[in-house]
Amino acid sequence: MEDEMVPNSESADRIRELLLRNLEEVFGESDAGLRRAAIEELWAENGVLYAPTGPVTGHAAIADFAGTLRAMHPDFAYAPGNPQMLHNAGRLGWGSGPRGEAPAYTGWDFILVEGGRIAALYVFLDEGSAESRRMRDAAGN
Repeated sequence: MEDEMVPNSESADRIRELLLRNLEEVFGESDAGLRRAAIEELWAENGVLYAPTGPVTGHAAIADFAGTLRAMHPDFAYAPGNPQMLHNAGRLGWGSGPRGEAPAYTGWDFILVEGGRIAALYVFLDEGSAESRRMRDAAGN
């Protein structure tokens, strides 16, 4: 049996763009209309966000989740790290906190890309922050 290489159908540049734009234009955006437009452009129609509180599916639910999170921290900004891409996946470390201050919490986004759009986003919060505890408590863990 011959080993077959599976071609990479997603470009590293597109995966990098999705990681960075999703962080800023979806989770960092205060305007609901702009956030929804970004989700429609960046996310697959039935994309799934796997957050510590549980999975969220589809554009409307993702927009609601991101809007609720944004409303809880309206003065927070995201500081992205360096994206890494591999085949149809990418990951991005980030920090979030008041502008000009040390991050209040940090985490990693891991995405799977299909057809040039985010099919799945897994959000990992680093342990120990108040946000990590809040999400864990909200999920009942």
